Amino acid sequence: MTTSPALRDRRAAATARRRWIPGAALSSLALLLLVLGAAGRPLVIGENPAPTPVLDATEIGFTQDMLAHHQQALILVQRLSPDADPTVRRLAQQIADSQRTEIGMLMGWLRLAATAPTNPHPMAWMHDPSDSTMTGHEHQAATTAVSPATTMPGMAGLAELDALSAASGRDAETLFLQLMQRHHYGGVAMARAADALLTGGPVKTAARDMVGTQGQEIGVIGLLLTQRGGLG
Repeated sequence: MTTSPALRDRRAAATARRRWIPGAALSSLALLLLVLGAAGRPLVIGENPAPTPVLDATEIGFTQDMLAHHQQALILVQRLSPDADPTVRRLAQQIADSQRTEIGMLMGWLRLAATAPTNPHPMAWMHDPSDSTMTGHEHQAATTAVSPATTMPGMAGLAELDALSAASGRDAETLFLQLMQRHHYGGVAMARAADALLTGGPVKTAARDMVGTQGQEIGVIGLLLTQRGGLG
């Protein structure tokens, strides 16, 4: 008997459905087992590596201490008598401008490192203030304690700051130059130590720049002191 085309199509469709149902069931079962297996395992989340510190301990210590050192340089400039020689006042303003710029840089680094601007253990990073790379003047500035509370090299004591405030004319010029010269020798000693301890990076570069800038200013201060008979 001849089968009609319509009947053949219905039979073919039924056969296809019978084949598809087991295949779909197997696929669903596999998916279910996969989900159950994943649910049975503990959830493991990869730990993110700890971020690299912005500054290391030596960089932080140097930056904090140099910030305090620069801030006193501004105090010395502020206490210079208005009647001081214009040449000395111009030098003082030049020093203040340079140190303010560097103060902004130092504070920016400490903010990036989420670190306090004040060092709880001043100069601990420097290790050895008698570093053999220092010159005689730098060594003297680094090892002379101005007061028990002052451990940074070259810093002026309160009595010296008061004397500068009270001085006028040539006396003010000479005292300012002497204090700033010692202050700069101390700053150079700190910068040289940081340069020797650090292997690279912007803090090391800044320390080297400070050595150069303050070294030039020390030369000018020496000439002005010689003119005033205050040594050089």
